[in-house]
Amino acid sequence: MILEAAMLQVKAGLTAEFENSFRAASPLISSIEGYLGHELKRCVEDDHKYLLLVRWRSLEDHTVGFRESPQYQEWKALLHHYYSPFPVVEHFTDINLS
Repeated sequence: MILEAAMLQVKAGLTAEFENSFRAASPLISSIEGYLGHELKRCVEDDHKYLLLVRWRSLEDHTVGFRESPQYQEWKALLHHYYSPFPVVEHFTDINLS
């Protein structure tokens, strides 16, 4: 399993619109093969900052399956104009600590 993480900084005054757009965009990402779930968290200290966590079966399910899909084009149109600066997306995997 891969965990995608992105810190989203939403432009001032647009948080309510962003949250509504995110609700509308959520079915787009969830329709992709290899999608396992996602969460959006709002920062307590800065109400314009959000943490997006998406679980994928594999890295390619995100980087190829989603990013090269028509759904991603819709996702971009709905959400990308809210961000400043544009977020860095990183991917994480579990480690065995035993």
